[in-house]
Amino acid sequence: AEYLPEITNDSVCPVDAKEELLDECESIWKQMEECQGKLMLLGTETLLKSDAKLSLLMMRVKALTAEYNQWQKRSPEILSTNPDVLLALGKEELQKVKNDLEMVLSTVQSKNKQLEEDLKREQQWHKEQEQILDALNGIEGETKTQVEQLSKKRAFHELHNKMLKLKIYKEDLLNALGAFLEEHFPLPEKGGSAKKENSSEKPAVELITLHEILEILINKLMSTPHEPYVTINDSFWPPYIELLLRYGIALRHPEDPNRIRLEAFH
Repeated sequence: AEYLPEITNDSVCPVDAKEELLDECESIWKQMEECQGKLMLLGTETLLKSDAKLSLLMMRVKALTAEYNQWQKRSPEILSTNPDVLLALGKEELQKVKNDLEMVLSTVQSKNKQLEEDLKREQQWHKEQEQILDALNGIEGETKTQVEQLSKKRAFHELHNKMLKLKIYKEDLLNALGAFLEEHFPLPEKGGSAKKENSSEKPAVELITLHEILEILINKLMSTPHEPYVTINDSFWPPYIELLLRYGIALRHPEDPNRIRLEAFH
């Protein structure tokens, strides 16, 4: 409303100008009454004819059409040429326009204020939703980490249990193999020894069992798979070596017959 200057009423319309305007209005009103009277007379004359209702309607249509055409041809006339009257009327009209604009401005300002409040509420809601989303993302990340850790622990425990089972199974196999070999493949003489040829004076060498020979070959293959050969010494009883070679359990070195290796069954 600050952009609409107040319309002052310093120059009040003079009394003579008001009286002149009232006289002109009364003159125009009399002319209108005379026209209305003539129309009424025309209407009563047509009622004496046949089909009075239809004729009356046709006459009214013609009269309204003629009046319409007349108003279309006429240009607006100024009620008064008195500048004081025109100034007063202009001020009054401007004051009405000013009041209407102030009302519109007030409505727009109220609407803008309401929109600003709605915007603040929406921004606050958006901020809260972002905080909730960040919290949920954090919880999701922690949950994924915990799930991954639990999965790793579970996999580790399962692998550990499998290793324990394999270790127990390996020990059982080795024990069964040792018992089988001890029973069916004993040394030629329990606690016996073998003397080197042409060296009867040297101390005897203690022979090892077939079980021990197999353990040496297995450990050599698993520890150094790139060099699995074992050198045969006097503690290896020759019949056991021939037995292993004959049944394909062990293989000789292609260049050195004193070295053997375990067949890679795995």
